[in-house]
Amino acid sequence: MTTAENSMDPRQFRRALGNFASGVTIVTACGPDGHKVGVTANSFNSVSLEPPLILWSLDKRSSAWEVFQAASHFTVNLLASDQIALSNHFARPQEDKFAGIEYASGLGDSPVFDGCAGNFQCSHFQHIDGGDHWIMIGKVERYEDHGRAPLVYHQGGYAMVLPHPRGRKPEDSETSQAGDLLNTRLGDNLFYLMIQAVNACHPRFVQENLKLDLRNSEARLLLVLDSAPNASLAELQQAAAMPAQEVEEALVALQERGYLQSVEQRHQVTAAGHAKLEALWSTVNKAQDDIFGALSEGELEVLKKALRLGMASR
Repeated sequence: MTTAENSMDPRQFRRALGNFASGVTIVTACGPDGHKVGVTANSFNSVSLEPPLILWSLDKRSSAWEVFQAASHFTVNLLASDQIALSNHFARPQEDKFAGIEYASGLGDSPVFDGCAGNFQCSHFQHIDGGDHWIMIGKVERYEDHGRAPLVYHQGGYAMVLPHPRGRKPEDSETSQAGDLLNTRLGDNLFYLMIQAVNACHPRFVQENLKLDLRNSEARLLLVLDSAPNASLAELQQAAAMPAQEVEEALVALQERGYLQSVEQRHQVTAAGHAKLEALWSTVNKAQDDIFGALSEGELEVLKKALRLGMASR
């Protein structure tokens, strides 16, 4: 166990904080001179209902601080699950982040994006010194609730909200009723089946990865590099569904453990990394055999084709 007394490595501390799942936002503002800023942040949280207050935090090193400090308002755009590209765009330092980006003007001319799960348009209520961040508190003056599925951030990667299985053991009658859904119109729907299948299988892989002393992000990245050893950062980011910063941190963690080595700006799996991959692939293959062992090779190929068609629809 890592404690504050025996270690306080900033990167390891940040990884530990990543166990707390959060939503993803882009916070925007417009300064008195018309200069607009936007930053991707997952530090958003509610503070008070009366008055309606929310908060988020901004790195003191951010070049956007002066604009947020001077702006009368800011908008917290709650990203929807299909807005990963927008999240990544505003997470990267750029001279003009709004070039080619469509938005409307909210209160104080702060940019409001279309397609979000919702937004909170706030007046600047208070900012507090919070170590290496400024804690920004806003008073909500206007909000929009679009009800779209949110983009989630957990253990260094993007995720989606899925229905959780019941927290208690169901009664026999409830089990029977849930099973009967497979024989209904809903149970014949491919999207319903895919969501339920992922929901049922995902916890197993989380635990198996932890047994191998790998975070989900590290295991995912190692598997991708095994199949695409020359992948660029952008390609790794897309294949692993992780923000660039988290990809870089996972790469550093894998290098520190001796699983990767950097050669000419490419990341190669080492002998120790291949040994870890063998164990990782073993757990993946065993899970596949346990779950799909009753299918013939032909049926498995049809299943793979169906899943690839779903992926191609992105």
